[in-house]
Amino acid sequence: MVELAHTLFRQDARRLRLDTLVRLRWLAVTGQSAAVAGVHFGLGFPLPFGPCFLIIAASALVNLALRIRYPASYRLSDNAATLLLGFDILQLAALFYLTGGLQNPFAMLFLAPVLISATALPPERTLALGCLAVGSASILVLLHKPLPWAGRAMDLPFLYVSGVWAAILLGVAFTGVYAWRVAEEARQLAQALAATELVLAREQHLSQIDGLAAAAAHELGTPLATIALVAKELDHALPKEGPVAEDIRLLREQVERCRMILAKLTSLDQEQPGFLETMTISHLLEEVVQPHRSLDAEIAVMARGEGPEPLCRRSPGLLHGLANILDNAVDFAAKRVEVEAGWTADQVRIEIRDDGPGFAAEVLLRAGEPYVTMRRHHGPAADEGAGGLGLGLFIAKTLIERSGAVLSLTNAAPPESGAVVRIVWPRPLFERGAHASPQESRQELPAGRSDVAENASYIRA
Repeated sequence: MVELAHTLFRQDARRLRLDTLVRLRWLAVTGQSAAVAGVHFGLGFPLPFGPCFLIIAASALVNLALRIRYPASYRLSDNAATLLLGFDILQLAALFYLTGGLQNPFAMLFLAPVLISATALPPERTLALGCLAVGSASILVLLHKPLPWAGRAMDLPFLYVSGVWAAILLGVAFTGVYAWRVAEEARQLAQALAATELVLAREQHLSQIDGLAAAAAHELGTPLATIALVAKELDHALPKEGPVAEDIRLLREQVERCRMILAKLTSLDQEQPGFLETMTISHLLEEVVQPHRSLDAEIAVMARGEGPEPLCRRSPGLLHGLANILDNAVDFAAKRVEVEAGWTADQVRIEIRDDGPGFAAEVLLRAGEPYVTMRRHHGPAADEGAGGLGLGLFIAKTLIERSGAVLSLTNAAPPESGAVVRIVWPRPLFERGAHASPQESRQELPAGRSDVAENASYIRA
């Protein structure tokens, strides 16, 4: 979710607001009208007044059409913004053609659309608009009407006009690069702050749930002990064979599983013993899958990759997060769950797929937020009232992303059905501390630190 929100924030930060462009164009229309009217009526210089005002009116009509068609808060796509700024350059070129070309002292206004593009559009769009501005200026060096002047036409030396052209060229290049760099640094800072706020908000949610989890673990201990005792007595009193005996054995297994889950919840922050401190990714998957082997859904485990199999440190948080996601997949699977691990020299990937109904489209974008239930309310788990509070996936996602992974949720591509949970680590982060002593590895990363913001741009899920 953090990666998705970060991506959306980055896209919105670049998109130019229509109201901004409309206001700037009204300012340009006002200035152009004042300049043309002042030269023609104030100074009395001859110039094609009618054609000039037709060109200015075309810009005003575009503004009116945009204002009527779209709300003020509308944000332009890159293509639309590029077209509008390109129109502004061509409109300026048409005005300068009628009023002396580059001999016109306002010729430096060619820089304005390029400067706006540099602050709001990708570099390739700014480069295209810069080339359009320089190309228009190049044409105006040779093709233009005389510069309006008193008495007779003014014709400045070609060397001077060439200097103006060179100034426009250098101005477009320098101001474009400078404005883009300053705006990009501001965007990166805003994106970093937004990512940090998202991570801190998730950590705060998890901290609030920690106390509730500890209280629940304490309160559930007594009824679980009672259930275990009753199941044991029934096991001794009833026949050892038959469907009832199988149900009682299943009941005792599930009680023991509940005890193991509560033990994990109370030991997530405790240090682990040195024995079996590291494990391969195959052993990691087997430890996660083993408690679910006795359930109805078939679980297939696959592990393959390039080079030696990656090692990782045994992490209760990671084991709990993976087990929670697998438990969710088993609950909603129709018949089969696939757990696949893959690795290259740069990445380690785990995918958990089921053949159930998949994630509901209306909540898929909010997957992993607290108090958001993730699945459609039908399928194997629906009959048992499954819906949940949306906390399990939120806790699992936070615990997994603390290890430096990026977790993404999708649905299988048609004609297949089911949910797909993909977890990707940079291999150095997955293997961090696996070859070091416990003391050294504990010093590598402060407890509770999240690497999501640091690695979101590195990992491509």
